[in-house]
Amino acid sequence: MGSTKGYAALQAGATLEPFSFDRRPVGSNDVLIKIDYCGVCHSDIHQARDEWGGSIFPMVPGHEIVGTVTIVGKDVRKVRQGERVGVGCFVDSCRTCPACTQGVEQYCEPGMIPTYNGLDKNGHPTYGGYSHHIVVNEQYVLKIPETLSMEGAAPLLCAGITTYSPLRQWGVGKGHKLGVVGLGGLGHMAVKFGKALGAEVTVFSRTDQKRVEAERLGATAFAATSQEGTFRRLAAQFDFVIDTVSGQHDYNAHLELLKTDGTYILVGAPSEPIALGAFQLIMRRRRLVGSLVGGIRETQDMLNFCGEHGITSDVEVIPIQQINEAYERVLRGNVRFRFVIDMASLPDTPE
Repeated sequence: MGSTKGYAALQAGATLEPFSFDRRPVGSNDVLIKIDYCGVCHSDIHQARDEWGGSIFPMVPGHEIVGTVTIVGKDVRKVRQGERVGVGCFVDSCRTCPACTQGVEQYCEPGMIPTYNGLDKNGHPTYGGYSHHIVVNEQYVLKIPETLSMEGAAPLLCAGITTYSPLRQWGVGKGHKLGVVGLGGLGHMAVKFGKALGAEVTVFSRTDQKRVEAERLGATAFAATSQEGTFRRLAAQFDFVIDTVSGQHDYNAHLELLKTDGTYILVGAPSEPIALGAFQLIMRRRRLVGSLVGGIRETQDMLNFCGEHGITSDVEVIPIQQINEAYERVLRGNVRFRFVIDMASLPDTPE
């Protein structure tokens, strides 16, 4: 493949800047994808700033990738040249452990190989979607339904599957009351999926600021958690609560929203440990569970579901030159609801 262009953080906390690097050659089971759009995930910011530890620099972030197949290896059977495809949060796994053979590669026991900020099987750093091209084994490539816009589909590869997978795993559906904590990139997808699955959805946000948008997205109710009496009024009302918030908040108060045998699903990832009281769980036999994206098969199922129901992410498309400003806006909550980079804005020559 040779050299390609992208944007990278050269060290922890540095602003992203133009960066040239080499992609591996296209092997017999690989495809070369021209990246058309790449979503901006909050985890991109955490990792580019080494807030979770272990970051590898230089780092080219981006794991919500959609584009067009331009070259296929001689043994590729899954996709064809010219097809619209996607790449999510990982690009390889061991392929032999129980998790991989069961189709939940995200839980690969030796560890999945992330799309960026990881090392491939040859020990080389992986670089993500803030770039012109990517080379991926066909097993880890996803097909984007023709009914979906490419820019709207990009965040489905992380924000979408992060919320879809646990809703499916725990059987959320018709007749259930679902609480969604937070209405950001993850939360707005949880509302859309919850509604499509037949649940009655209530959005929990700190203030009333997002009430109108929650209703537009399909929520049947909205609750401001900063208002006195909210938790008392809605105690023991919900079958499921999915918590998408990465900042510190009161988990114990939110757990009291669940009915007996209710399930509290964590998909947000606070950087500090959470305080949790035992009685909020044991007095009503509640469950506290976590979930991490989805396997390739389930992610394709999610994309097909989105194609059938016309579900995409609400996005603001930006040129790559605005990525550092976009990071700051994400931290301020000033995006409705996901930034997506138009990779056509990345010059072929140095800026």
